[in-house]
Amino acid sequence: MPVPVVDLSSNANENMHHAATVLGKSRDRRLVFDAIYTGKRRIKSVAQISKSTGLTPKRVLEEGRRLAVDQIVNQVKHDGKVAYEKIDFFHHHKKRIRALAESKDKLAALETKRNPRSKPGSTITVQLSRATSKTELITVDDVSSFRAAWDIDTNADLPASVSEARFKRGIQRVLGEPGEFNDWGGEPNDLFTTRVRLRARRVSAAFAFKGHGTKGKLTPAKLGKNGDQIQRLFEAPAQVFFIQYHGQIAQSVLQQMAMLAVAKSVMSGLPIWYGIFDGQDSNRIYTAYRSLFT
Repeated sequence: MPVPVVDLSSNANENMHHAATVLGKSRDRRLVFDAIYTGKRRIKSVAQISKSTGLTPKRVLEEGRRLAVDQIVNQVKHDGKVAYEKIDFFHHHKKRIRALAESKDKLAALETKRNPRSKPGSTITVQLSRATSKTELITVDDVSSFRAAWDIDTNADLPASVSEARFKRGIQRVLGEPGEFNDWGGEPNDLFTTRVRLRARRVSAAFAFKGHGTKGKLTPAKLGKNGDQIQRLFEAPAQVFFIQYHGQIAQSVLQQMAMLAVAKSVMSGLPIWYGIFDGQDSNRIYTAYRSLFT
């Protein structure tokens, strides 16, 4: 008697999916499968299957061989002639296999190792290795474009008189970025430019600005209507990402930026830099380039 090599016990869904796929839309194959797995008789001859299905013996042999090759039945000799033997696993699950074979939606929804499905409300965690990423936290003192601010020492936050729009225009002028950037909900960032110089190297950068309309410590929840502005910021085709605020920025903002920077680096294969301009660093830039912030 042939010994099946399919690991039925530890791969139940995989084997049901396999059997349903083999049965597919073939009417004759389904008839042969049903005939073999109907009733208490463990082994059935070609003649018996032909009689119960109405198929010719030749057709039974063709479809029976296909089922045997795919290890859904055992092909054996009975009274010197070809016959087919049930496999316990498929006999036990025959109704579900038939249901899966008849429904593409049910087959597609079946969870297998190759086709994992998450339950509603569940979370899928994807771990990215820092070993394959190149990321670095930077500050205003690493950006050559803001070199004049390096010598400014202040403990004061950005003045309330400097609005978000005014600060953004000032940054554009400092960088020499002539483009127009209008705020609307669908934009992934407030300013995108290829004119930032990081340690004398020209790189592309995306900025998110948060004005005085936001109060208190800046947290991820306050960034965007749905708290998703940091994620949208990292959708930009940039290598440098900055978040600017007129006051204190929570540690959780940097933590989220760090995780997104790793993902961006792994996916792009490029080094990624990220950082924040809090109230004091914003004021250093404003003080150094005051004439441009009009």
